[in-house]
Amino acid sequence: MRFLFVGDSMTIGRAGDWTWRYRMWRHLERVLPGGYEIVGPRDGLYVPEGEAGDPRAYADPGFPAPARRHLAGWGEGWLHMAPVIGETVAATRADVLLVSLGLIDLGFYTDSGQTEANVRAFLTAARTARPGVRAVLLPVIPNVRAGYDPAFAAECARFNELLAKAVADLDAPDAPLLLATVPESYDLREDTYDGTHPGPSGEHKLAAAFAGALHQAWGIGGPYEP
Repeated sequence: MRFLFVGDSMTIGRAGDWTWRYRMWRHLERVLPGGYEIVGPRDGLYVPEGEAGDPRAYADPGFPAPARRHLAGWGEGWLHMAPVIGETVAATRADVLLVSLGLIDLGFYTDSGQTEANVRAFLTAARTARPGVRAVLLPVIPNVRAGYDPAFAAECARFNELLAKAVADLDAPDAPLLLATVPESYDLREDTYDGTHPGPSGEHKLAAAFAGALHQAWGIGGPYEP
């Protein structure tokens, strides 16, 4: 079973981070040893322009190279991933997409309706490239801007409603979709390092959201253990 992580800055992580992808890899190693592969065209972390840093410098240097693969980018959202997901799925033959996108779209590029249209384009392209591909989609999670920008908070809430509707509309027996559950205990002070990007505890909670969806709905893997 080939897993492809798709996401924005919260998924790629910065140099020195563990990332929730790492936490998910540890989970898969425990529940599906030898029965999975992580795929994707990228494998590095984000290094801000002009800063010293190594995109290979994960917090755990023992994180194996094949497990570092992903399709995530700092500042990239549904808008950016919809045009490239088809070729990526075709090249990697991904079976399951684990997707965390939306915040960057709503913050900088598109409104909730336009973002939903990009979700649908993304899923259509993925299915065209590989009929039967599965996807687990995480709604926009809590973030600091929503706390002081009511209009942005409303767009996040509306997009999450539209995302749930898109998942319900497009779910199919031969290409199932899941909407992951945002962790109720997610706390911006405890689980992020800047009000948006997850720290270690937040990484565990995001990985648990995907792991829980896979296990509870599809019987893939097992319960998440931090």
